[in-house]
Amino acid sequence: MNRGLVLVLSAPSGAGKSTLCQALAERRPNTRLSISCTTRSPRSSEAHGRDYYFLTPREFAEKRETGEFLEWAEVHGHFYGTPRSPLEEHLAKGHDVVMNIDVQGARAVKQALPDSVTVFVAPPSWSVLEERLRRRNQDDEATIQRRLLGARREWGEAARYDYLVVNDDLENAFADLSAILRAERRRTARCAPGASGPLFH
Repeated sequence: MNRGLVLVLSAPSGAGKSTLCQALAERRPNTRLSISCTTRSPRSSEAHGRDYYFLTPREFAEKRETGEFLEWAEVHGHFYGTPRSPLEEHLAKGHDVVMNIDVQGARAVKQALPDSVTVFVAPPSWSVLEERLRRRNQDDEATIQRRLLGARREWGEAARYDYLVVNDDLENAFADLSAILRAERRRTARCAPGASGPLFH
């Protein structure tokens, strides 16, 4: 059995990466979502164990100190981290794992897992991004402006990623991500004899 691969998706708030991650998990049987831990409070639409593992600052600190996170970061005053054990279990079973993390976390994952595949998901335009943020009705004006400013900073990191996908249409973006996964699965470094599994079996 070939080892699974890690697909890292980053994007500005409102670019639609969470929807794309969910679509990959639901429509590709071999794909699993990496669920992050966070110290922030859940939004009304979020559930513990489905969207995030919501931890107290003390619980998070204990896991960090015992090395349970593949990567962790502080973002807007809250901590986020990727649990190492579930990720390794999925990969060992041959499942591809999709990680929905910010640019800071993506850099840390690429450093820890050099063979991970990174994708920056971009909105079709800044006006569309702003419209999506306002349509969510989750943030006040100051927060929206902060997110837009952050989006421009994050865009500056896009060139560091392996791929760029523009989410102008969900189906088109999903097709692009599926094609990336298929191509990466067929890299000789992943499937040739002497790599992670046999070429013929």
